[in-house]
Amino acid sequence: MSTRWVYTEEVDEDAIAQLSGEINVNPIIAKILLQRGITTFEEARDYFRPSLEQLHDPFLMRDMDKALNRIQRAIDNEEKILIYGDYDVDGTTSVALVYGFLKSIYSHISYYIPDRYKEGYGISKAGIDWAHENGIGLLISLDCGIKAVEMTDYANKLDIDLIICDHHLPGEKLPNACAILDAKLEDCPYPYKELSGCGVGFKLLQAFCERFDYNPDMLYDYIDLVAVSIAADIVPITGENRILAYHGLKKLNENPRLGLQALIKLSGIRNEINISNVVFGIGPRINASGRIDHAKSAVDLLLADNYKTIESLAEILDVKNLQRRNFDSSITLEAIEMIEKQNGGGKDHKSTVLYKDDWHKGVIGIVASRCIDKFYRPTIILTESNGKATGSARSVDGFDIYEAISACADLLEQFGGHMYAAGLTLSIDKVEAFKEKFERIVAERISDEQLLPLIEIDSVIDLKDISQKFYDLLEQMEPFGPKNMQPIFVSHQLHVAGRPRILKDQHLKFAVSQYNETLQMEAIGFGQAQYYDLIASGMRFSMAYYIEENNYMGNKSLQLRVRDIRFD
Repeated sequence: MSTRWVYTEEVDEDAIAQLSGEINVNPIIAKILLQRGITTFEEARDYFRPSLEQLHDPFLMRDMDKALNRIQRAIDNEEKILIYGDYDVDGTTSVALVYGFLKSIYSHISYYIPDRYKEGYGISKAGIDWAHENGIGLLISLDCGIKAVEMTDYANKLDIDLIICDHHLPGEKLPNACAILDAKLEDCPYPYKELSGCGVGFKLLQAFCERFDYNPDMLYDYIDLVAVSIAADIVPITGENRILAYHGLKKLNENPRLGLQALIKLSGIRNEINISNVVFGIGPRINASGRIDHAKSAVDLLLADNYKTIESLAEILDVKNLQRRNFDSSITLEAIEMIEKQNGGGKDHKSTVLYKDDWHKGVIGIVASRCIDKFYRPTIILTESNGKATGSARSVDGFDIYEAISACADLLEQFGGHMYAAGLTLSIDKVEAFKEKFERIVAERISDEQLLPLIEIDSVIDLKDISQKFYDLLEQMEPFGPKNMQPIFVSHQLHVAGRPRILKDQHLKFAVSQYNETLQMEAIGFGQAQYYDLIASGMRFSMAYYIEENNYMGNKSLQLRVRDIRFD
């Protein structure tokens, strides 16, 4: 598949020289910082040394006072409080955070995670009925609820008050809750809009600590959960998310809670834990609980402090993750075959919508992402659940799939989500009509460029610019993730030094030199074996890559991780 290389906007040379001198870094590093909006010594200091003192005042969030007043009233009157959260990583970490913290100071508290298959996403009637049957007076929802207009009204009739903590986009009508904490509300003055659901829960507890004079260290003890939510929910690693992720990762590496410690061990993570480790190692194991069975076991693990219980629960999650991977692999193969039979791989289509009634609901979001990896089209995977077609949507860079789905609202019973990921439910007899309309909407709105995978290039450099000191500065730019990605470089006029090798029939390993210089660097391109003949022929090429440290049997060396190759 062709890719498009997009070079980040050039920066004024005088600005580069000024920042480089002020903070004493290589001009290439200064250029990357400027491209990321860091223009002064103070901003660079805050970026490289994120401090919890930089967090915004939680009382800037709309309804924060109302939320705390209602919680205080519940505690004073010894009401039963229910912490209600979604079944994914963000939801389960949110529940573990808020329940774990409040349980340490108040005993009349419980938590509830809806069943993905019986109840679906968000605040459910079954969940409210459970709360009513158990005498709950106050329900605090996390990572869901912003569109729960009907369910909030239903809860109100049963004398259950709601505090909604969410980070999704609101609908036209807001629920009639006693407080709504969501920075995306139009009239919410909170300055940072990209918190995870767990991050919103963190802000509620930060305000709680300030109002009721609790030591904030009690809250910071849960910050590893916030980092896991930020990584797994793929929110931008900017602003407050960067601060929370930085300190959360520090705790994950130094003193994680026992449940996470068990998952780290099962994940086989040997090096320092970073965002990528969480996304591919820890997150899927937490997610697998709700995908395959019920997510309550994930919350139980995150809260457990008994080694025997932790070991047992962690192994259960690991087994479920293996089951999830098996479902994922088999359904992905089926989906790819369906696309390849459809107009020669869907080349004449701008979108992909697939439906099969026996696909496992818990993995269809992952399957949608796998299909994008191969065909790079906005993709929706649907399956049957409770007599309806229910699905997960994933998008390509720069295309708002939530807006495209919204344009098909007349065919849908329910939908919600973000620019790049969404969920939807519709009648099975409307799937074909939806497929046609969604394709038409996407075709009208998407550009040809958006149908090519994007590689964003931070800077063109020479191999001689790469040194251990240069790498050490790059490493200090972590945590990497959306809006603060690991810097990608391009070098031109490269050639192979010696003979390249193919590893496991698909990966390319080689030493690379530039111009006619003797300097060589090791490079590895995963899934890049198709370039073997061309680079082995001695052709000159340009390469997009990032720099990493290879640790082989205790011997550390810098190597280039290839993203793409173009021949000159």
